[in-house]
Amino acid sequence: MSSQTLDTGTPDLLATLDAGVLTLTLNRPDARNAMSRAMNQALAQQLAAAELNPAVKCIVLTGAGKGFCAGGDVKGMAAAGDGTVGALTIDEAIHVQRVNQRATAGKLFKMPKPTIAALPGPAAGAGLALALACDLRIMASTAILTTAFARVGFSGDYGGTYFMTQLVGAAKARELYLLSERVSADEALRLGLTNWVCAPEELAERTREIARRLAAGPAVAYRYMKENLNRALAGGDIDDCLDLEATHHIHCGQTEDHREAAQAFVEKREPVFKGR
Repeated sequence: MSSQTLDTGTPDLLATLDAGVLTLTLNRPDARNAMSRAMNQALAQQLAAAELNPAVKCIVLTGAGKGFCAGGDVKGMAAAGDGTVGALTIDEAIHVQRVNQRATAGKLFKMPKPTIAALPGPAAGAGLALALACDLRIMASTAILTTAFARVGFSGDYGGTYFMTQLVGAAKARELYLLSERVSADEALRLGLTNWVCAPEELAERTREIARRLAAGPAVAYRYMKENLNRALAGGDIDDCLDLEATHHIHCGQTEDHREAAQAFVEKREPVFKGR
């Protein structure tokens, strides 16, 4: 199947579907891919569609140019003279923010399909939160991470405090938020904030390899796997987690993918999954 370009309704977000991999590219390189309202709305719409589209097996989130995402558009906020509210009331602004966070970072996290953040360069603030919301992260060796919020007088959004705490623990998360230090790719790998680090020129190809491997995997098992993992992260009771695992495991045993994998094991070949 040839690559398909999708209409996102805005140049601030690009979308392509190729071999089951939906690549969403944050596309404001002159602003370090800082979030715009159009970008956020398009991202939410694309993720909602991807969740229900059987042709999408894996989602890659990346940034155009040399950056991943600088987070909120601080320059735009400064020009407006108002950090977050604008023409809205405070209650309206809070509601809009809540809806958008759940539709973007929340959706990446809960999406019943594998999600990957590919970082060609810096991820800061809400941009970092979007990366941490994904299942997996791959960074160019020149990329850096920073919470950044303390430097601009914000407390943080898009689930970053939740994701960061789960990945590195409470004490380190507090350090990274309170001090807003820059974290190198190598340090991110050591801390567990990224899964892989590679040379900048290898990022696209390495990401493509991982994404296509996931896209060719057992979609039903992945869906239940993510639900199991997310239940555990949410502090589910051990018996509830065991029961959920049992239900999902037995169900997967009835799938065509499992039968194909078992036969492939006997025949000493790689299985061909169909997602059913």
